[in-house]
Amino acid sequence: MERTFIKDLAEHVGESVLIKGWVSVRRDQGKMVFFDFRDMTGTVQGLVTPGSAAITTAKETNRESVVAVTATVQARPEKNAQPGKTNGTIELLIEAIEILSPAAVVPFEVNEDTSGIGEETRLAHRYLDLRSERMQRNIRLRSELVRRCREYLFGEMFTEIETPLLTESTPEGSRDFVVPSRLHPGKFYALPQSPQQYKQLLMVGGFERYFQIARAIRDEDLRADRGFEHTQIDIEMSFVTQEDVMNTVEAMVTQAVEAMGYTVKEKPFPRFTYVEAMEKFGADKFDLRTEEDKQNGVLAYAWVHRFPFFEKTPEGGWTFTHNPFSMPIPEHIGQLLEKKDVGEILTTQYDLVCNGYEAGGGSIRAHKPEILRAVYETMGYSAEETEERIGHMLKAFEFGVPPHGGIALGVERLIMNLTGETQLREVQAFPMTRGGQTSVMKAPKELTGEQLAELGIQIKPKPAS
Repeated sequence: MERTFIKDLAEHVGESVLIKGWVSVRRDQGKMVFFDFRDMTGTVQGLVTPGSAAITTAKETNRESVVAVTATVQARPEKNAQPGKTNGTIELLIEAIEILSPAAVVPFEVNEDTSGIGEETRLAHRYLDLRSERMQRNIRLRSELVRRCREYLFGEMFTEIETPLLTESTPEGSRDFVVPSRLHPGKFYALPQSPQQYKQLLMVGGFERYFQIARAIRDEDLRADRGFEHTQIDIEMSFVTQEDVMNTVEAMVTQAVEAMGYTVKEKPFPRFTYVEAMEKFGADKFDLRTEEDKQNGVLAYAWVHRFPFFEKTPEGGWTFTHNPFSMPIPEHIGQLLEKKDVGEILTTQYDLVCNGYEAGGGSIRAHKPEILRAVYETMGYSAEETEERIGHMLKAFEFGVPPHGGIALGVERLIMNLTGETQLREVQAFPMTRGGQTSVMKAPKELTGEQLAELGIQIKPKPAS
């Protein structure tokens, strides 16, 4: 018999069906046993009556076991019917239960909200945590948002292109995670903090409109809304202005979230300069919702732009505020080239904020070698150091590069806005712990002596503090 999904059972009243899934609830009432079964499409109640061939198996079936159930779909007795609930007017009269995989006693209740369970226990058993209704909803919502954004971009003539995960260590704002090379002892790859340079090189390559659902990996301090790994909807476009990029992203986000049933507070998204945002809200990410908006799940998107390009380092030099590949606003290009009034130079950076979070950031890029060199000179790099770090970019720009710009939208932050979650781990399948340990698996951990020898690495004890 072919499997029937639980969501479709109401179409089969009076028929014998086969369902497959998990046992959410088992209520043994002596002569009768009641069950709630679930699969990825929904839940349904079933019962085993006295004298049924399935009664012995029913009494031996633990909650969370994986089962295949043969049953007849029938209408519930009127007094037990729940008309407003999915499958609330039907039930399964169980004929046979096959235990495909028995379950041990679970360490916590997965039929309830698991957010109150201790982090160590939850993430050690993340595969159980993911069975909870809230986590199922969050992860499926994430998938739907990404799908809708991807479909929008394909409709706008974007090409989806993957960029390398093993790359060169470059200055992009955070520490790199590095990977030793066996073939080149003593040398290391870096995992990408973002595909920034590759997507600009794709513009040189003539693709004009690129996107990628990209993994970004950064060795930075962990907090509620930031982890070592995150996913971003990475976009780059040729022959565009700041306005073009912002309009494209605004249309994509609005179309996606409204199709999912959400309300956007204000369209077009309001815009604030960095100075205006700091004066009005005291921060460059803020929440424009009223209390009523919050209760109704409204999404209050806004743009912040005209950021300072540079900020002072603790040593008194200059560093970039967002990334070094941005273009100054047109009227400040001369200032940059002359290294004049550096602290007053504004960049074409634009951030998307929503409900108090930064949801994405991007800029129009420097596509002229002299501008990129000027940025690195301003930050104190010599010509030789600049060549060592970004010589490949400068070389590429000698062969005709279109003006271009883009943005990266944080998938986790977007989903936190949709769900109201305040912890990154609630919208990732397998997040890190607050201490930087992986879910389920035991990383980081020591390498074997054989692995270290193969890589040519020697571990020195950490000096006592």
